[in-house]
Parts: sequence; structure tokens; C-alpha cells
Amino acid sequence: MSGTPIGRVVIVGGGTAGWMAAAAASRFLNDGQRTITLVESEAIGTVGVGEATIPPIRGFNARLGIDEADFLRATGGTPKLGIEFVDWGARGERYMHPFGTPGRDIEGLNFHQLWLKLRERPGIGDFEGYAMAAVAARAGRFAPPSPDPRSPLSGVDYAYHFDAGLYAAFLRRRAEEQGTVRVEGRITGVEQDERGHVTAVRLEGDRRIAGDLFLDCSGFRSLLLGEAMGVGFEDWSHWLPCDRAIAVPTERTQPLLPYTRATAHDAGWQWRIPLQHRTGNGHVYASAFTDDDSAERILLANLDAAPTATPRRLSFTAGRRRQSWAGNVVALGLAGGFLEPLESTSIHLIQEGIAKLFALFPDDRFSPVVRDEYNRLMADHYTAIRDFIILHYAATRRRDTPFWRHVGTMALPETLARKLALFAEKGRIFRYDDELFTVPSWVAVLLGQGIVPTGYDPIVDALDADRVAEALRHMRRQNATLAQQLPPAG
Repeated sequence: MSGTPIGRVVIVGGGTAGWMAAAAASRFLNDGQRTITLVESEAIGTVGVGEATIPPIRGFNARLGIDEADFLRATGGTPKLGIEFVDWGARGERYMHPFGTPGRDIEGLNFHQLWLKLRERPGIGDFEGYAMAAVAARAGRFAPPSPDPRSPLSGVDYAYHFDAGLYAAFLRRRAEEQGTVRVEGRITGVEQDERGHVTAVRLEGDRRIAGDLFLDCSGFRSLLLGEAMGVGFEDWSHWLPCDRAIAVPTERTQPLLPYTRATAHDAGWQWRIPLQHRTGNGHVYASAFTDDDSAERILLANLDAAPTATPRRLSFTAGRRRQSWAGNVVALGLAGGFLEPLESTSIHLIQEGIAKLFALFPDDRFSPVVRDEYNRLMADHYTAIRDFIILHYAATRRRDTPFWRHVGTMALPETLARKLALFAEKGRIFRYDDELFTVPSWVAVLLGQGIVPTGYDPIVDALDADRVAEALRHMRRQNATLAQQLPPAG
């Protein structure tokens, strides 16, 4: 038995999450029989500090029919080849988590296994030199991936830095052109039926917006999923103790670097994100290990250009709502959970929530089977990203401050502890389901922070070591030569 199609989709809240949802819904769900309404209030600010992304954002934009040049122009966007981590493994060290695939697999063996066996040989060098994205980023150069599998650029992937506020405005224009109706107003109440489903939101001025499916994009407040539906919050701060951030923009500096930088400090870390018109900066820290004023002083003392605005302070708790979908309410973005921006996953989680909702789009029965599958998929996605972020703290060798002693010795989630144990023995990494971060990403962070396995996959011994070593040296030379031939990133 089939139900009645959803006729009225109501999005509560604007910002990046709301307008991403509206732009996608108005393109793919607005069939003439369905209405898309977004309710937001200009009087309520958005967090809006997220400016760095990961490569899947390119697919999201492409599916919306967005021209890349138009998008970059409208958002002050720049290319991003990866993230540089400074002082994470130990003070004075730095490494790159590049996007794409390093080197080339040989005979079906992961490239890093070949490197692990041969790394002590002359001319092999560090692992980073085999990732074309990392080599280009270090040189301040950028080129998109090449379709030629023989080119080192075939292994490159990239994302963007952009102004999240400008991106929301850009998507708003598209969504409204595609039929989304925006309603201005502050929500004063929520109406629910006997099942607990939301039937309408009430606005100041005695107005009412009724709907069949509600997307909660109300930010940390989680107005519908958390407050109205009563879905509890799963607190992950015992693994991710950073609970504060201070953000401040600065003047643009030259050269325009094609990567995000994350620099570790005594009780947290600082981001640096280059845009066309300014640089985004922020300090993420744990209030249990430092105070707000000290954190702000550290941020301002480590800027590379003059601030262009007053620093803005934010508070948060790492974790997620126990369900992302309850009744007829689906939460996207901060309303559903928050993981600190260390690996630039906040916008991706919005995108993933939208994609999975469309793949499991309900009718008016709101089948528990559909809802439960969505919740399972989103829970797995959050958990996998959580573990990858915890990895950066757990893999540190720093013990120079109370914060680093705490995160470097804390008990880990079983899912992460198992992964680390497998890698420590013979460099093996396995991905599960549609886990976001690839094997090369895990390897880049682990090796970058000085976690080197005691052995390697014994199957590598079946290959001619001398020939493989020469192939690796050739890859390294090829990457270094090509990087110098690429155009500047900005």
C-alpha cells in the first residue's frame, strides 16, 4: 500500500544548511505538485564561520547545475588541495593531508604498503612527496585533475575555500528562481498532532506555516528535532573536548595558498583559510584548559595580517542528536549535530543529509523502515567522521601541556582503537560502508603525525623490490617537476 506524496516541504532556518536544502529541494522535488517554503528571520544570526570544504562539495554543486566560475566569483572562492597541520605530531613538525590519491598502486597493492617497505632506500623520501596535491600545494600551484591516467594530475582532487554567507546568498537566489518561497519572521511556536508530528510553525504577527515534511535548519537550538520532538543529544566532548571558538577575518595576503592551515596551540588549534577578498582565521579550544581571553590573545598574536572585524566568540558541544529524523522532522546541519571544523566536514554533513533524504524520500505514511535506515546511515557517517577527527588528537606525541597530555592518553572509541591497532602492525586500513575518509586520508594523517607501522603487508615481498623502488623514485621526480610547471593558485 502506498501513501500520499508529500505536498508541502517547510525548511525552518536559513544560513548554509537552509539554503543548501532549499536549492536542492527546489531543483529536484519541485515538480509542480509540491511547494518548498523556507522560514527565517533576519533578526537571528547564523554561525557562518565555515569557509573550508572537502571534495564532495564539487559534486553537490554540479548536481545543482552550478557553473564553477560563477560560484567562485560569487563566493570569493579559492581552490583547496588539502590541509596543512602544524605542530600536531610534535612541536616543530608539519605535514599535509592532501586530497586525492598518492603515488600509484602496483599489482593491486596500496601504494603506502610499497612505500613502507622501501622508505629507507636512497631517493625514496617522505610519503608526502608522492601526493601530487601536496607537492602542488607546497609550491603554491594549482591545476584541476587530469583525465589522462598517465599524468600525476590524475590523482589530484580538490575542494574550495569560500565565504559561507555569500554561498548561502548565492544558493538563495537560485532556490527562489526555482520556486522556493521565503517567509521572513521569527518562529514563536510549534503545532503538533496526536502522533507528535509537526503540523505547522507559528510566526510573530499571528501567522502560521503548515507543512507535511519539516527540515530543521535552526542551528544549535534544534528548534524542531531537539525542542519539539524531544530528541536527545549524544555528547562526545569526552573525546573532543574543544568547546569554544573565536573567529576573526584579516586582510588578504599574498601569495594565495591553495590549502587550509591548522596550527596546534597549547589548548586547541588555529585555522587559516585564504579567500579572494580576505583570510578567515579562528581559534578552536577547550574551555577546561584555557580561558576565553587567553585564547583570544593567542589568536590575535598569531595572525599574519591586520584584523578587519572584531573577534567573534562561539560555544558548542561536540556530538549529535540521537536521531537525525523523528516523526516528520529531519534535522540538517547544526540542528542535527556538530563536529569541530578540523577536517572541514560541517558543510559535507549538510550535503550528506540532503542526499540521503532524497534517496529515502517519504510519503505521508513516514514509514519507520525508511526513517530508521536514514538514522542508521547518518549515525554511521557521523561516527566515522568523529573517529577521524579524534585520530588527530590521539596520534599526537605531544605531552607539553595539560590539554595535549589529556587527548594523547584518553581512552578511544572501540571503532578507532581497532583501526589504529591494525595500522600499527602492518599498515592496514579498512573502510566500512560509505565511510567518508579514504585509505590515503587515514595514511596521510597517521604517517604525518609520526605513527609508522612496525611492518608492512607481506604480499609486497612478491614484487621485485629494485624495480618498484625505481618506479617510486620516478613518481617523486615527476611530481616535483610538474608542480613547478603549474600556474599559481591565485
